[in-house]
Amino acid sequence: MVQLIVGERGKGKTKHLLDGANEAVTNATGNIVYLDKNSKHMYELNNKIRLIDISQFPVKGYDQLEGFICGVISQDHDIEKIYIDSFSTLADIKDVETDLKKALGQIEFISSSFNVDFVVSISNDKSELDASLQEKIITAL
Repeated sequence: MVQLIVGERGKGKTKHLLDGANEAVTNATGNIVYLDKNSKHMYELNNKIRLIDISQFPVKGYDQLEGFICGVISQDHDIEKIYIDSFSTLADIKDVETDLKKALGQIEFISSSFNVDFVVSISNDKSELDASLQEKIITAL
């Protein structure tokens, strides 16, 4: 399952993502991973959550991000949930209509293939997203 937190930059998406991850870890039977473009939120996350700073790795574009995520999952078969902050930046999304839909489709495939849930923050207004993505929105700011 892929869930989205959407809203313009500076609306508080990261706070919702951090709160969700910290809440999820209390009831998790598996491991929780948090992917971000830097490590500045390290001390805001529960120490049981694995924070991965993507900027430390040569990941460019959504195809490489997909490969990176698959690598993370292959190293830990107990991953239950992955939180991805700043998805559009990490996946280098240029076109909201085509690139974002394709990238999230790849994440959905990974989710169903490996039984890992994803919560993703996207810096776009709800109205900018395709109708097929609307049903995945859990929080719109």
